[in-house]
Amino acid sequence: MTRYARSLPMIDSILLPPPPTNEPLLSYAPGTAERAALKDALGRAAATPSEFGHWIGGRDVSRGERTDVRAPHDHALLLARRPRAGVEEARLAVDAAIQAQTLWGRMPLASRAAVFLKAAELLATKYRHQANAVTMLGQSKTAWEAEIDTRELIDFWRFNVAFAARIQQEQPHSPPGTWNQLEPRPLEGFVLAVTPFNFTSIAGNLPTAPAIMGNTVVWKPAETAVLSARLTMDVLTEAGLPAGVINMVLGPGSVIGPACLQRPELAGVHFTGSTSVFQGIWKTVGERLAHYRNYPRLVGETGGKDFIFAHPSADLDALAVAMIRGAFEYQGQKCSAASRAYVPASLWPRLKDRLIGLVSELRMGDISDFRNFMGAVIDQKAWRDITAYIDVARHDPDCKIVCGGGSSQQPGWFVEPTIVETSNPTHRLMVEEIFGPVLTVWPYEDARYEQALALVDSSSPYALTGAVFAQDRNAIEHARQVLRFAAGNFYVNDKPTGAVVGQQPFGGGRASGTNDKAGSIYNMLRWTSPRAIKENFNPPTDYRYPFMSER
Repeated sequence: MTRYARSLPMIDSILLPPPPTNEPLLSYAPGTAERAALKDALGRAAATPSEFGHWIGGRDVSRGERTDVRAPHDHALLLARRPRAGVEEARLAVDAAIQAQTLWGRMPLASRAAVFLKAAELLATKYRHQANAVTMLGQSKTAWEAEIDTRELIDFWRFNVAFAARIQQEQPHSPPGTWNQLEPRPLEGFVLAVTPFNFTSIAGNLPTAPAIMGNTVVWKPAETAVLSARLTMDVLTEAGLPAGVINMVLGPGSVIGPACLQRPELAGVHFTGSTSVFQGIWKTVGERLAHYRNYPRLVGETGGKDFIFAHPSADLDALAVAMIRGAFEYQGQKCSAASRAYVPASLWPRLKDRLIGLVSELRMGDISDFRNFMGAVIDQKAWRDITAYIDVARHDPDCKIVCGGGSSQQPGWFVEPTIVETSNPTHRLMVEEIFGPVLTVWPYEDARYEQALALVDSSSPYALTGAVFAQDRNAIEHARQVLRFAAGNFYVNDKPTGAVVGQQPFGGGRASGTNDKAGSIYNMLRWTSPRAIKENFNPPTDYRYPFMSER
């Protein structure tokens, strides 16, 4: 019995986690305690640059060339220094994940779950304001956007634990004399998690969702979001996550990705980022399929060209606010951000005036000034890509810049909220993902309502989020049917952003990803390889069947 002590669970009971609830959002309104606490956390984070390395095998590994981490909205503000990984660091991370796999995968779910429930509690209390501060400074988010981000990660950890428990409880039918069981094993090997800059919550969810199911992970966060990624790793470590379960490697995807994808132990990839990168991963895995021990699970949420479609019966005020918030919150750097709009010609003149008035009120600047609605875009590459699209609109006779269009590289990467009107519904600004604060509007003739609706579905390769505004119920139901496959998250009289864990599972199809629905049981199922077990309490003792008798 002694030699099995390290591999067998010692808890002989069925333990269910607490029922999850969505973490309440704090307002950060003037005079509130949380506003003062966040201001203090911002001051401390800005005043004291940190030094940190990769997190491999439960320890800080400061290998590789060091580089500065600076605020997107203030190039002069040094936030941290950290190393850049190479092939050797990626190898060390994979080895650490494989070494940790056996014990972690055999640990009872209740014990694994306790780590993430404690992490959720730490993030909701002790680390909340620090988490918001590093997300604000490192990714140029406003206090409200950062609060939503932190809340979402808390929700991911609580709800994913509950989803894992539901999976464990799902058991097959057992007729008399037998006991059938379904064991939700982890995948065999390691999972590579590749995460984006725009959501601290997504970055924290992608490595931890597989880990909750018993997998071990190599995590490559975006190079422009390492400050919040390191804080997430610190929270998980304090919560008791064993060494090697999640190994964070800081460096370029072009180096770390191939080093991980070539390993035969690759069991899965959990990805959020660009469509082209995910397609490249899929191609690499496909070309090496015979090299892997198992068929790797590929789960990806990629790009979007998210729409707002207005029916002539739409409420003008609700439509205008949805367009402003949906397109310009977090500088339009959301895969769900409203980027194209279809508006009836009969509504457009009044709506346009309203939008111009609202945009003129939007303040943009340092996110430490809570009066600002927008910060900077994430880096110089993003700034160049976005302003290039604005230049296209500025010089194309099919387009007219309604408002905005300006930009600046000092003191940060700022792009004004920009609305473009086009006469061409298939113009590249209506089709291609921009990932910035640019909303292109096509005013359609009211009589061409059906054609306009069809264009929403057919003109872009993406199918992530979309919204329909109408008071006419027949119009809403008709749009739901025509646009059934145009968006994985579909909104009625609401902006196409802001999915909440446990309420609107998130993901889309077509060029937008595999639609495995983050924040739901569907995503968690992807990280388990179930084993069916049959125990026969009364096994046969004669090989002959009744049909074999002559009489």
